[in-house]
Amino acid sequence: MLEKKFEEYISKYPEKNCLWFNGEWWTSKKFEKLAQECTEVLRASGFSEGQRLAVLVPNSPMALALMYAAWKLGGVFCPLNEKTGEISLIKTLKLLQPFAVALSEGVKKELEDALNKNNFHCARFNFEKITGNENFTGVTAPADELDKKLAVIFSTSGTTGDPKAVPLTHENILDNVNACLETLVELTPERSLLNVLPNFHAFGFTVCCVLPFVLGASQVLVTSFMPPSNTLKAIEEAKPDVLLLVPTMFNFAVSMLEKQGKKLSFVKILIAGGDKYNIKMDDRITAAFGVQLIEGYGITECSPVLSVNPTPAVRKLGTVGPALPRFELQLRSESGELLKIPGEGVLWVKGPSVTPGYYHADELNHERFQDGWFNTGDYVQIDEDGYIKILDRVTDIIIVGGFNVYPQEVEAILAEHPAVNTAVVVGMPNDISGEVPKAFIMRNKDAEVTERELINFCKARLSHYKVPRSVEFVDSLPISATGKILRRVLRQKEREK
Repeated sequence: MLEKKFEEYISKYPEKNCLWFNGEWWTSKKFEKLAQECTEVLRASGFSEGQRLAVLVPNSPMALALMYAAWKLGGVFCPLNEKTGEISLIKTLKLLQPFAVALSEGVKKELEDALNKNNFHCARFNFEKITGNENFTGVTAPADELDKKLAVIFSTSGTTGDPKAVPLTHENILDNVNACLETLVELTPERSLLNVLPNFHAFGFTVCCVLPFVLGASQVLVTSFMPPSNTLKAIEEAKPDVLLLVPTMFNFAVSMLEKQGKKLSFVKILIAGGDKYNIKMDDRITAAFGVQLIEGYGITECSPVLSVNPTPAVRKLGTVGPALPRFELQLRSESGELLKIPGEGVLWVKGPSVTPGYYHADELNHERFQDGWFNTGDYVQIDEDGYIKILDRVTDIIIVGGFNVYPQEVEAILAEHPAVNTAVVVGMPNDISGEVPKAFIMRNKDAEVTERELINFCKARLSHYKVPRSVEFVDSLPISATGKILRRVLRQKEREK
């Protein structure tokens, strides 16, 4: 279904500058040529309907071409983060059972060797062209009826450290894109959107990769936001007039613009999502870009955009706007009792953008889904106009610069250290990234270990954003009557400091 939207775009705008990359604008016709080459490579390798293509290729024409090619052949695009770490990545791939793994030229040889050792077939891809090294044979992996309907599978570590995968159908993604366009009426085919959020991030994938093709707009591809100076240079050169970033990225960009005494007056729309927006930054952001930022809210399971302030004129600062069209909302107590709107409670949602369920995870589906309703795990306030304010997370998830960190995964790694008896990880407020992980450690009797040693231990085993920024050694931890460690007490004590 989505491949048809790409075909319509290319047919309607063959000579349009559809994407910018590394200082050059690509026409639709040029992009189609690369996509067709990728399609032939996949077809020759045996890739077919319902198969899953795992992709470790950052934002680039090649990433988009592989996505389009996989869809043309009836397959599923599975974008992954190469910095997840070898152990976590292999666990995820075992869950996905991909036909093959596409690697960018920047992926370390050690990781490729580890994947091959675990019987995952790999192929290297250049960012911009087929180089002749993509001749490979994949593995015919099982495909059920659901797989044949899927467009993408997003992967994360899950709350226990085991992999969790969120499958989204073509209908899910298209409904979410259309709902965004119905709400954000200032998005028109003349717009150019910045695409710097990683493609394994649902916000970046749906709104920055797919939406421009459905809309008929162009996109400015930047492989990585870091270093921010390179991103700012790309923005100044390609002049996208729609910037979609997580708040941390806006903070970096504004600080650099202020330092250089610059303003980006060509920008017309600013949209923040993926993490809580610090309203104290609002005046500085408006001064730097000349327009007010609008904040939205999403969750991967909702494809991902759930709500957004439609325009600066009707925004309510401090809220994430009203729900997009076709979403139904409920507020419930933590025990599941239905509450009134307006009011406060745990947000449950229903609608055509919501995932059909976690991939091969019956127990998790039973926990989070009920009669078609999905529990977002967020505690919110909804006012009389339907505007949503995020108050807290019912779950223990930590969001670092827009990326999810599950404390249990970090705790499991810390527990592997011989000196650690008990590890508890919570999120601490941080001006730059929103939150950072902090670890509270009870050591084994007579064991000795330093804060630096434990941080380095985690660095060798986890993505950088999951590594605790600080470690505190304690003799005891707050525990409930049922024996559960009270993370909220630790968070509250830290914030009181």
